[in-house]
Amino acid sequence: MPRDTTDRMTAPDAMSDEALLALYARGDREAARILLERLAPRVMRLARRLLQDEAEAEDVTQEAMLRLWRIAPSWVAGGAQPSTWLHRVAVNLATDRLRRRRGVALDAVEEPDDPAPAAVESMIDSERKRALDEALALLPDRQRAAVVLRHLEGMTNPEIAASMGIGVEAVESLTARGKRRLTELLSGRRGELGYER
Repeated sequence: MPRDTTDRMTAPDAMSDEALLALYARGDREAARILLERLAPRVMRLARRLLQDEAEAEDVTQEAMLRLWRIAPSWVAGGAQPSTWLHRVAVNLATDRLRRRRGVALDAVEEPDDPAPAAVESMIDSERKRALDEALALLPDRQRAAVVLRHLEGMTNPEIAASMGIGVEAVESLTARGKRRLTELLSGRRGELGYER
């Protein structure tokens, strides 16, 4: 059976990212749509956390996806997963933007919107989120990326290592140092953030 027929026998939503990327490379628009819906929200969350700017996060997400589309025809199956590759591109793009905007005051960076249920919970959640974002912004770029990928995006250390182009030990070191620094930065604010009553 030709490969196209085999690919078509599996429901597109159930296909792996790699299989969808191969279909896209052969001109399948439905595969592109599914891959975009599957991967873009994760990249957007990552970029938003790293940049703390909605418009820049959208730009990074769009650029990362465009780069994925461009390399699709030359994608080598069996290597890195498209999602891992995409996270690495997004981290690099976000890091480049952060380097370009050095010197921007923390207060000048807009906080992303946070739709939440009840008013009191919304205020507490919003304050906690803002405090975390402010503390994350104070971490060095690589520590911030490692902490966000591990603790906010739920990636494993090997996935983070592949995304950042570093070893697993370096990931462990970056996340440990990042968590320690976040703890220091947030320790005096536990009561204010509603963690102590």
